This record gives sequence, structure tokens and C-alpha cells, in this order.
Amino acid sequence: MNKLSSKERAQTLQLLCEGMSIQSIVRVKSVSKNTVVKLLVDAGAACQAYHDVHVRNLNSRRVQCDEIWSFCYSKQKNVASAKAAPVGAGDVWTWTAIDADSKLVVSWLVGGRDAGYATEFMSDVAARSDNRVQMTTDGHKAYLEAIEGAFGADVDYAMLVKLYGASDPEHRYSPAVCIGAKQHAVTGDPDPKHISTSYVERQNLTMRMSMRRFTRVTNAFSKKIENHAHAVALHFIHYNFCRIHQTLRVTPAMEAGVTDRVWDMADIVELIEAREAAKDRKRGSYKNRNSN
Repeated sequence: MNKLSSKERAQTLQLLCEGMSIQSIVRVKSVSKNTVVKLLVDAGAACQAYHDVHVRNLNSRRVQCDEIWSFCYSKQKNVASAKAAPVGAGDVWTWTAIDADSKLVVSWLVGGRDAGYATEFMSDVAARSDNRVQMTTDGHKAYLEAIEGAFGADVDYAMLVKLYGASDPEHRYSPAVCIGAKQHAVTGDPDPKHISTSYVERQNLTMRMSMRRFTRVTNAFSKKIENHAHAVALHFIHYNFCRIHQTLRVTPAMEAGVTDRVWDMADIVELIEAREAAKDRKRGSYKNRNSN
């Protein structure tokens, strides 16, 4: 497997974050597919680890949550008849929580859409917040118990349930028309003016535009659930730390006070190389102990 230079790594990761597929990068960069996949895995692990440690003690006041659908290997209805479907094949949901003011993605989780994942996701959101927040979600019932378990009564929580018209068979890939929305206050005293999921739904579009494996009606979908999760982690660190928000004129991480500068892709490469160096030191220490 080829060893890319730091500059080549940064260029390759930038292409991934701009929505290019792995096969396209292989053709453009003249590198092997295994090299690109290995870099994605290393980057995803480094990004997830950095987010877990450093995106903490947030002063978020309004948080919006949603789930976005994708699939791995095959759609859920085809998993039973698929040849050699791996563990994790079928529908995949990415849970996201965004700070409505700073536009920082506070937390994400890749997995199913059941109560267990809702509980894990909301527990992580609560662990990263330092103050009482106003929370808005869609009408997914799994949120009710998950938010109560994570926040107790220390949250102003409301559901925004959107009403849709009948679907049009001639436009099967287009969403149904939204004909209205109902607000339901669940816990505390949520401000009706801020009961909204607009920002987190806009983030869903950013994800579909920035990660090729989220693009509908293509063959660029994920083949392994692990690589899907790594791609999501890379996307969110790039979004939070590297990408200047058009309205804020700074990155979401800067607006939220998590960092004081705009990152570039070289900073993400440094995260990868720091993890590699730590592993090498650990290996060297293990060998030295065995030789004694």
C-alpha cells in the first residue's frame, strides 16, 4: 500500500469532503483504492477521537435534532436476498444535533432508529452541554423517553410535527409537500418562536452534498458500516472546524468558542499523524518489554 505524503493526504481528504467518490479520487489522484480507504479510516478515527475530547462544556441555548436516512450495502428490503451481506447492511440512520446559534454540530451517531440509539445519542448531547437548553426534534417517539432520561426536567423540550400531503407516484424521488406543522411542548417552557428544525434539516442537505455515499439514486453508497461512520466523522470535523459558515463568517467551532482559528485540512492530517506516532510508541514500548 502506498504511503502518501502529508500534502497528498490533505488533498485526498479535501476531495472526500467536497463530495467526490473514492473511485473518482482513485482516477484523479492515481492512487490505489486501498490507500484512499485506509486514509478515510484513519481520518475518521482521529476526527471522532478529537471531537469526543474537545467538543465539551458548550454554552448552547437552542439545539435542534434530526435523523437522516441512508443505507449500507443494500436497502433494507433487499438484505435478505443479497449475496454475502455484511453485518450492518440495510438502513442506516445518522442522528445529528446542531446548535441553532453557532451552527456547531454538537453530536452525531450512526446506527439504527430505535429507542436504544435515541438514548445513546441524547446522553451524549446532554454530556456536552453546560447549561439548560431548548431542544426541538421531529415527532419521532423515541426522543420522548431518551430526552427525559438524559436531561430529566432540566430542559425546555418541544416537538415539531410536520404534516405532509399525499405523495405523487410520478415524482417518487421527491419529498411530499409539507402542508403544515404542529408544535407540541413536552417539557419545561420552550419559546414558541424557537421551536424549529430548520437548521438541522439544512444540515441534512449539507451532508448529502458533501458525502458522496449519501447521494440518492447512485451506486456510491457505503459498502461497510464502519467506513460509513468514518466518513461521517470526517465530514463533521471538517464542517465544524474548517468550513467558514456563509452567514457567521467564521467556522461553527469558532462561533461556539471551541477554537480560535480556522482549520485547514493539514490540521486533520496532523491529528492522523499524532495517532500514528502514539501507536508506534506503544508498539516500541511493547517490544522493549518483551525483549527484557
